[in-house]
Amino acid sequence: MEQRRSCPLQRQPAAVALLAGHAWDWFHVNAVHLDGNGNLLIDARNTWTTYDVSLRTGAINWELGGRESSFTERAAPGQTLDSANEIFAWQHDPEYIGHDEFTFFDNESSGTPLLPYSRAITVRLNPFTKVATLVKSDNQPEGLSAASQGNAQTTRNGDLFVGWGALPYFSEFSPSGQLLFNAEFPAGVNTYRAYRAPWFPLGGHGRHD
Repeated sequence: MEQRRSCPLQRQPAAVALLAGHAWDWFHVNAVHLDGNGNLLIDARNTWTTYDVSLRTGAINWELGGRESSFTERAAPGQTLDSANEIFAWQHDPEYIGHDEFTFFDNESSGTPLLPYSRAITVRLNPFTKVATLVKSDNQPEGLSAASQGNAQTTRNGDLFVGWGALPYFSEFSPSGQLLFNAEFPAGVNTYRAYRAPWFPLGGHGRHD
């Protein structure tokens, strides 16, 4: 018999008032990516959890964050857990980058921040000891928190390109955490996600259609 697991409603960390005639967005999936083993990384903002799910059976392999995390969460020296003693909260965009490491856009806010700022973080998972360690964080340069949206893209040279979601900024950090680039959109403009991609000006290489 094929085994399947679901995510019970009691895992929802946020207190949500149920009103007649209103949908309860208890899960709020915002990303589905592949992990390094061909399984799915499914991110749920409202449970503060990323789920690694078998693409073949639908079984949950592990959970990171939330009330039933498969991992004990720790911060490496120089790193900080939030006021709920979690690595992330209200997060977006889990990305596998190799060697049991993942990047996340850590909002840390849906209106009331658990940290004063949002950040792009790198987390290392130990599948044997079941420990998740926050090993790196690149904080929002203006010290602001994004209550929604956001992403972190690892570039070919190892930089981290960050779209700050509801905030009108996008930035690039070196592997050592040095801020290389920071720009602001015009008033009223923000991004769900921002990416750095090759650009071929007229007269250069590539197609322009």
